[in-house]
Amino acid sequence: MLMILLEALLALVLLVAIVWWTMFSGRKKGELVRDEDKDKKA
Repeated sequence: MLMILLEALLALVLLVAIVWWTMFSGRKKGELVRDEDKDKKA
């Protein structure tokens, strides 16, 4: 039973790590601003 809980915990930690990595490993200054968005702000 303990091994099953440890394996489930490891899978959860791995899932959270993958989601965290994909969320915050993008561009350093955020998303690129498209030309259409620039026209709206100006």
